[in-house]
Amino acid sequence: MNTKKEMDKQLYYSLFRAKKKMLAVVIDPDSKDEEILKMVEGCNTNSIDLILLGGSLVTEGSADSAARIIKENSSIPVVLFPGSEIQLTKKADALLLLSLISGRNPELLIGKHVVSAPYIKRSGMETIPTGYVLIDGGRPTSVTYMSNTFPIPADKADIAMATAIAGELLGMKLIFMDAGSGALKHVSTKMIQKVNKAIDIPIIIGGGINNPQDLENVYLAGADVVVIGTSVEKDNSILKRMVDVRDKMNSAVTVS
Repeated sequence: MNTKKEMDKQLYYSLFRAKKKMLAVVIDPDSKDEEILKMVEGCNTNSIDLILLGGSLVTEGSADSAARIIKENSSIPVVLFPGSEIQLTKKADALLLLSLISGRNPELLIGKHVVSAPYIKRSGMETIPTGYVLIDGGRPTSVTYMSNTFPIPADKADIAMATAIAGELLGMKLIFMDAGSGALKHVSTKMIQKVNKAIDIPIIIGGGINNPQDLENVYLAGADVVVIGTSVEKDNSILKRMVDVRDKMNSAVTVS
């Protein structure tokens, strides 16, 4: 069993439970090396908290290669956000072990986990059980297609709340509510507020957060970690403005 001192060194306890707002950038392992380097440079310059590594489909790149490039050029923690078992690599600092609790696809609830478990156990990588909840972002996304599941409707906050509670009771350490890459709209503040009041574990929000005002609204609603990606790929300069919002939120908490 881990001692308290050892647990405090882990990412989950040192970051996700740190009671501060965090900003993460997701990098697709299918990106070209120069694209990954550009994203990493932006993350370094703007003091991003976490780099999530993962995507719905990898056709040309590899998680192993992408993680190596990131680790060689940055000290920011790299956390795997895998779309499948082939995106696992020992080069990352931690793994979000995603269970798609909003869907009814048994492969993504437990099937893929059984296949991957021996490798993950041997790797010694910090593994964070994460309840993954897909929310309708206004249009079909790669993750809904690849997962063969329906997202929770955007206006069904009660379903999202009950799903998050179930995840917490099942032992999940994080709830990740995702509208998907390229979503037209992010998870609503009403839904985030409802889930935030119902559970005691950190909440990650991703998908459709494209500007500083969206980011602030999501933080105020109760998000602990916000993940951005598509907006950064389109305009790397947006990172500075997003980080300013994160810092403002954390300053307000410190003052109060």
